[in-house]
Amino acid sequence: MTAPDPPGEATAARAADRALRTAARHSAGRLAAASACSVAAAGAALAEPAVLGHTLDLLLRQDPGGARWTAWCAVVIAAEVLFDAATARLTGGVDARSTAWLRRLGLGRLLRTAPHHAARHSPGELSARLTAQATTAGAVPAAVVTASVALLPPLGGLVALMLVDVWTALAFLAGLPLLALLLRAFARDSGASVSRYQEVQLALAGRLVEALGGARTIAAAGTAEREQARVLARLPELGAEGRRTWRIYGATVARTGALMPLLLYVVLGVGGVRLAEGALGVGGLLAAVRYAGLAAGVGAVTGRLAAVVRGRAAARRTADLFELPELPQGVRRLPERGPGTLELRGVRVVRAGTVLLHDVDLRIPGGATAAVVGRSGSGKTTLAAVAGRLTACDEGRVLLDGVPLDELSAEELRREIGHAFERPALFGESVAAAIAFGGPDPDPEAVRAAARAAGADAFVRRLPEGYDTALTDAPLSGGELQRLGLARAFCRAGRLLVLDDATSSLDTRTAREVERALALDVRPGTRLVVAHRVSSAAGADLVVWLDAGRVRATGAHTELWRDPDYRAVFGEGSEPGPVAAAEPPGREAVR
Repeated sequence: MTAPDPPGEATAARAADRALRTAARHSAGRLAAASACSVAAAGAALAEPAVLGHTLDLLLRQDPGGARWTAWCAVVIAAEVLFDAATARLTGGVDARSTAWLRRLGLGRLLRTAPHHAARHSPGELSARLTAQATTAGAVPAAVVTASVALLPPLGGLVALMLVDVWTALAFLAGLPLLALLLRAFARDSGASVSRYQEVQLALAGRLVEALGGARTIAAAGTAEREQARVLARLPELGAEGRRTWRIYGATVARTGALMPLLLYVVLGVGGVRLAEGALGVGGLLAAVRYAGLAAGVGAVTGRLAAVVRGRAAARRTADLFELPELPQGVRRLPERGPGTLELRGVRVVRAGTVLLHDVDLRIPGGATAAVVGRSGSGKTTLAAVAGRLTACDEGRVLLDGVPLDELSAEELRREIGHAFERPALFGESVAAAIAFGGPDPDPEAVRAAARAAGADAFVRRLPEGYDTALTDAPLSGGELQRLGLARAFCRAGRLLVLDDATSSLDTRTAREVERALALDVRPGTRLVVAHRVSSAAGADLVVWLDAGRVRATGAHTELWRDPDYRAVFGEGSEPGPVAAAEPPGREAVR
């Protein structure tokens, strides 16, 4: 396995620690209450041996004050139990709030970044980072507090032991250097092992989600066993790292578990000698043994330290999402009643060292329909994403009605620019909610009108509950899914509508009906259509011909058709056909 890059690891660690500190501030009140209860429980635990020892001495002397001190013993023990219970309850709440905050932060940054940045992580990795990893990381703020407070009983017990009898304290101190070495080695070794375990876990999750997404293809190809082997290829590595982590943890627990009883026996022996010499009473011996037990509890910090180590390693994985760059947004608004003129000035887009768009200069008049055509890989989808501000360009500017898109507020941008995609994702509990998704709920008639324009009304009405049918109960073909995606875009149509191959799964007749409805029934505005059909290009006001990321030509379809290279985009031997027939009736009314 490739060794991690130290500077990169250090940067990730700093980002993770910043996120954890912010998560702690997010639950500062509950965390402070948990800390206070934990300190109070530690105080009660420290008071308990002294109170028990003093009470025992009084009872052995048959002192009348023994009854009163017995009641104090009950109060101290009850306080310790209650404060421990309150700490556990508050800690659970802090863990839940911190986890939720980390998930919201990661998901928010993921949704606000450009798609090519989000694509750095596979869907499986993203799911693991936002679920299991975030849960583990969310436990760190409370674990740090409880681990810190957990040191109070051992340290306080050691101080109290010295006050009770210095010789028993010295006997206990003799074994502490060895214990410190064990804990230091545990923190060092377990941190590296846990980090490698989580890295392999994310890779497995990514491959599993890929396989589930392509289940039909795998079944059709008969490669289930090969895919299973591919998904589980790193399982032995995961098992090895897991076993190594538990060996480290188990060895540390075993060593501290053997060391602590030995130290207690030494303290008990020295205390017995001191009792025989008359330097220590029975109550004092009881207190010394109990305080030695508290001091020996430093070994229990191992478990809390392990939680912190696991959580910080998980936080580094989750923090990768926090470092995704946000797509910059401004605060400006578009001019009132603008026609939707779209301009690209010197736009250049580079992804992973490859130039996808080369210095594109383009102007699409307001209200016009522009078809973007070109061979596969020519940059059509990238141009559509830049025009709709789904991604940013590396050089140049994109303007809508004279306003740069990066200066528009997010609300204005999404209200005035609509999108429809080749493979739309539907969100909402019902079909109607999926069409209305993306802003204030429109009235039901607007939803139905959008569905009619997209050619979806007929099949939606045939569903069991019509528009109220749950999406999970609506079996949809590829074409029906695209039509609902188009309906959603039509329902939210602003002054610019970007259709990225959004009719590819529709038959020719339905596609032409959608084009006709787009011209007549949807809010007038500028259309940018990534097109593969001759009819789509022929029916557009303007054709933008892309070739290897450059605008090779712009103009009317009939003019460009004279170029054999342009015809080759649609397939050799294609005929332009009568443009008037391809053009939806009534287009002149919206030009």
